[in-house]
Amino acid sequence: MKTITSRDNPLYKDLKQLATSSQARRKSGRSLLDGVHLCEVYLQQVGKPAFCVVSEPSMANSEVAAVVQVCEAAHVKCIALAESLYQAISQVEHGVGLMFVVDTPQVSPPSVLKESAILLDGLQDPGNLGSILRSAAAAGVRHVVCSKGTVFSWSPKVLRAGMGAHFALEIAENVDLAPLIQSSKIPVLATSSHANRRLYDVNLAKPVAWLFGHEGQGVSEELLGLATESVSIPHLGPVESLNVAASAAVCLFEQVRQRTAG
Repeated sequence: MKTITSRDNPLYKDLKQLATSSQARRKSGRSLLDGVHLCEVYLQQVGKPAFCVVSEPSMANSEVAAVVQVCEAAHVKCIALAESLYQAISQVEHGVGLMFVVDTPQVSPPSVLKESAILLDGLQDPGNLGSILRSAAAAGVRHVVCSKGTVFSWSPKVLRAGMGAHFALEIAENVDLAPLIQSSKIPVLATSSHANRRLYDVNLAKPVAWLFGHEGQGVSEELLGLATESVSIPHLGPVESLNVAASAAVCLFEQVRQRTAG
């Protein structure tokens, strides 16, 4: 295992760019998975990373050592960083000092919507996107389609919030949602606090595409007009609406409830 101790090392400079720059991640087509859980899930569900990076002190950790052993057996290049160098690129507080460099999947959207999917219109918060991805994976919804302007799905914050859900999903980005909605073979349901029809009154036993919008502005007027219908989530407290990630979880698991009833 090669050990890097200098900030001027070219490979370390590349790692720091991946850790700190969305532009660098998009240009290189690579992403960073930070933490034991994400790395273990990647090995189990996807396979070999491009690189395995560890901090020198973390080699004494049994979980890290086990992951490194698997990587070395698979002939993955493993790199050790001095602790100060590792901490300068890691965004995980009190982490155990393990990350993977992986190739970012390049996914095309479905040509036609035929099975349940999630369509995201301009979502901005990484934590919200990661939570929605996690709910989607748990609910068995495989396709997630993100419009232009939606936060990058493979950013470190989204990856941490997703907790490995990315690897069970097909996530397409920078997609014009309007033609996809217009050609859909299944109902497209938009969430809106102003809709008259309640979520719980809709038949969700068959596939639907869920349309969720920007945290502040909601779904755009254009896409709302193209959706099959809008539905609201009833609530009793004195709040106007739910957080978009909470709304997505409620919708997805109402669909799970209906599909598994009886």
